[in-house]
Amino acid sequence: MHPHFFGDTAVLLGRSLRHITRSMDTIITTAIMPIAFLLLFVYVFGGAIDHGSGDYTSYLLPGILLITIASGISYTAFRLFTDMKNGIFERFQSMPIARSSVLWAHVLTSLVANLISLVVVTGIALLMGFRSGAGVLSWLAILGILVLFTLALTWLAVIPGLSAKTVDGASAFSYPLIFLPFLSSAFVPTASMPGPVRAFAEHQPVTSIVNVLRELITQRPVSADLWLALAWCFGLLLLAYACAMLIYRRKIS
Repeated sequence: MHPHFFGDTAVLLGRSLRHITRSMDTIITTAIMPIAFLLLFVYVFGGAIDHGSGDYTSYLLPGILLITIASGISYTAFRLFTDMKNGIFERFQSMPIARSSVLWAHVLTSLVANLISLVVVTGIALLMGFRSGAGVLSWLAILGILVLFTLALTWLAVIPGLSAKTVDGASAFSYPLIFLPFLSSAFVPTASMPGPVRAFAEHQPVTSIVNVLRELITQRPVSADLWLALAWCFGLLLLAYACAMLIYRRKIS
């Protein structure tokens, strides 16, 4: 590790965060789609959806939070693509800084921006009547899973940010991720789905993550989905990180 890695990352993180504060509309835009889905499903479809017992807002919120993250990471790919095309990476390479700090600054900026968006969406849910008796440890566990999921998807976003040929290609990859929760237990129980769709829904990462978040929010015993969720998050994080760093080294070599 470069001896000045942490200091270099902190300086570049400050640069990226200043860009965020100057364009808060990106965070607001990120939150608009999840909030629209939240309002639509609770007030339009909620009465017709059989989700079992309890409040539908509490049932729905975990999936909406994952959609918020998937929506937010597209800006990471966009910012990386812009820096690559503007020649900023070449300038950084001419300086005596840790090369990986450039990517980590973008990743941590994404984490901060997504956490703000998650707070905004949760605030809207509270205004809509969402309540949870979960304790501090449960909320810390929820935060930990959301942070892990954000880091995994953000490193995944780094790949198109470095390799895309157009700005549309850099951000469009997030669209399938945004709609993946619709083929999971985020909105309805998987038992209500037809055979092939149910099989896919029950064995994709979003379902296990949503189930664990829902159990923590509603104070139910945490199932074995916890280990599946952690395995998916860590596996995706390690794979995306390795691929992103490989592409980055080829770009700057």
